[in-house]
Amino acid sequence: MRAAVYYNNRDIRIEDRPRPRIKDGEILVRIESSGICGSDVMEWYRVKKAPLVLGHEIAGTVEEVGSGVARFKVGDRVTVAHHVPCNTCRWCLAGNHSVCDTLRTTNFDPGGFCEFVRVPAINVDRGVFLLPEGMSFEEGTFSEPLGCVARGFRLAGMSPGKSVLVIGSGISGLLHVKLAKALGAGFIVATDVNDYRLARAESFGADLVLHASADLDAEISRRFGRLCDMVVLCTGHDSAIAQAVECVDRGGTIIFFAPKEPEETYPMPLFRLWRDNITLKNTYASPPQDTLTAIDLISSGRVGVTDMITHRLPLDEAPEGFRLVAEAGESLKVIIEPQR
Repeated sequence: MRAAVYYNNRDIRIEDRPRPRIKDGEILVRIESSGICGSDVMEWYRVKKAPLVLGHEIAGTVEEVGSGVARFKVGDRVTVAHHVPCNTCRWCLAGNHSVCDTLRTTNFDPGGFCEFVRVPAINVDRGVFLLPEGMSFEEGTFSEPLGCVARGFRLAGMSPGKSVLVIGSGISGLLHVKLAKALGAGFIVATDVNDYRLARAESFGADLVLHASADLDAEISRRFGRLCDMVVLCTGHDSAIAQAVECVDRGGTIIFFAPKEPEETYPMPLFRLWRDNITLKNTYASPPQDTLTAIDLISSGRVGVTDMITHRLPLDEAPEGFRLVAEAGESLKVIIEPQR
């Protein structure tokens, strides 16, 4: 089968790879749609593992079913989680699925930027989800990224009426804007350095869009009379973290959605956090309950996602897709369609 193999952000090679063979309890999925995630071009993280086939936002059709699989059959339309929790360790039982050792080590074989993937038995058990009738494959690819966003809001206690500032309006930031709108946010502010993305944020429901160089706290206070109950960091730059602390209201929450590199640090203003009772929340991954929430949000029409797709490319054009995502210009979600 054909696969787009990652060597670095500028070196994606279309190679022949063996079609995976499944075992008992496993399924083989024919990939119809696979989204390029911003983390796929996080080169400092990816290149040390290269060469490899990336792609974890997938949807497709069940091609083969291994012995013992009862819940799925050939022809089923599915989306598949690449990371799944054990659901039995002390972290899972406490609701902290993203720090489960099993979640951090599970994956499918080889990755979504190819024609077929083998889904291991543990993923089949708790990480394969039927697409509702009427939900397209490309919509299915959003179940994982929207699930990650839903988890962050859930853990941070998002509720109707709360104001939200999204710092960084890439695809994850824009999904936060859309979900905040769907959940009845009091007002939504979005920032970025890219005018194209600011325009999209406004069209997706942001009440105020500001260039990242603006005096954010002053502009937000002038427009709404107060600061924001929740601030979502969709970038790990120091300047963005400083803005988050400046713009969160007393009693508010800062969600660290994007990471810094492993050895990087940031001097936090601990007195201000203590005095104003600011909560810091970290979020990573989309455990099954959040993926199911995302599927419901998309299939019900509460969160539309097809208007976020700017490029649909065949597998042979995956290098161009990676370029578009890495350059972060006038593109949002790039979808690879391996069967074209």
